[in-house]
Amino acid sequence: MATAQDVRRVTSALPRSYEALVRDQVKFRVGRLVYLALSRDEESMGFAYPREERAALVASAPDVFFMPVPSDERYNWVRARLAPLEPRELREIVVHAWTMVVPKFLAARQDELLRALDGSPSAPGAPAPDAPVHDEDEGAAR
Repeated sequence: MATAQDVRRVTSALPRSYEALVRDQVKFRVGRLVYLALSRDEESMGFAYPREERAALVASAPDVFFMPVPSDERYNWVRARLAPLEPRELREIVVHAWTMVVPKFLAARQDELLRALDGSPSAPGAPAPDAPVHDEDEGAAR
């Protein structure tokens, strides 16, 4: 069972990601681009997802995933209930959504970031799971 705290834990480990409060709703951004938003009750979330693939995602697990509100259907966006998600599935969803709004050189590190978040042994040259992830473009730990 995933929670809003699990979402925050994952997003805080992603380079350039930050939390913002917009009209009493928690949103996670990279720059000005929103890649994830918690519902006001923090029981569901909306996240960046390819528009052309979302119907298949919703059909694959309608108890978990659901379509965005009509005003958001023009965006690359879908929603999910947090409770049915397993922690590993939540991490994959959050990291994939993040890759849709970051530069390609950061998105290419998706597998490395997932290993670090899972606490799995790192591949040679990858940071240890408890090491801060560095944004090579800015040279600062995030």
